[in-house]
Amino acid sequence: MSNATPTRKPETEKRPEPVMMSACQSCGCGGASPRPAPPPSFSQVRVNGVEVAPEAIAREMQHHSAPDPESAWKEAARALAIRELLLQEAQRLDIDTDPQADEAGRVETEADAVITALLEEEVSPSVPGEEECRRFYETQPGKFRTPNLFEVSHILIEPESDNPEAWVEAEAHSRTIIVEIGDDPAAFAEAARELSACPSAHQDGSLGQVRRGELLPEVQNAIEALREGQTRSEPVRSRYGWHVLRLARRIEGHALPFDVVKDKIAEMLEARSWSIAAARYVAGLAERAQVEGIAIEAMVEPGAS
Repeated sequence: MSNATPTRKPETEKRPEPVMMSACQSCGCGGASPRPAPPPSFSQVRVNGVEVAPEAIAREMQHHSAPDPESAWKEAARALAIRELLLQEAQRLDIDTDPQADEAGRVETEADAVITALLEEEVSPSVPGEEECRRFYETQPGKFRTPNLFEVSHILIEPESDNPEAWVEAEAHSRTIIVEIGDDPAAFAEAARELSACPSAHQDGSLGQVRRGELLPEVQNAIEALREGQTRSEPVRSRYGWHVLRLARRIEGHALPFDVVKDKIAEMLEARSWSIAAARYVAGLAERAQVEGIAIEAMVEPGAS
């Protein structure tokens, strides 16, 4: 088994979400390969008589997570029907614009540029005032806090192989260490330097201050159950081996003042307002258009006001 063993779990990228690094090492996570789209044959989709090609829906399906092919097809078909509806409306309004490049230098397509220009011209989100922002702040106290921090150390005992006997032997070794060091921080540090298979051994086993979500779930759950200065009486198993865990300090998060977060709240509320307004705009276009094979009105958020 490799000696470069991460303790923090990797995070999958979304927008992107950065992979969390630990004192051990980032393990990295290869994203799942796009699944091959099954050939769509559910129904024909047309927007004002213009067909959305089945081949285009098949290509689009890979961008939509869904529990089954039919649901993926519906999401892909709806997305492309909305795109066609917006392009037709932009053409009707004679909207034209030049594609722009983002910060990474990627240039958007001409169609995307036209759709963006259309929505910027036709969709007007409400701008929240300070009273609305403060009301949101007061009703969502958990959203505006600094995270709890845990000052953690560990000793990783790797089994010599993947067979069950090696895991049993590594567990027994871990238990012996726990008995010998107790809650003594100096003894823990010495054992970490001599015995841990993790690179954090060079820092006396310290992983530094970590927040919830940065450690493997089984390690995080065990750490949160400890009191400050305590070494866990039982080792914790992960896919990397057995962990002897110590919590040096727990730092509770605190509420952020309204003045610190009000701009962030305003941006969030305006973005939500824009999403609702855009959904309503698209639904209105769909009501006046002839859309066959897929429903677009479901894009409006339930209960949105």
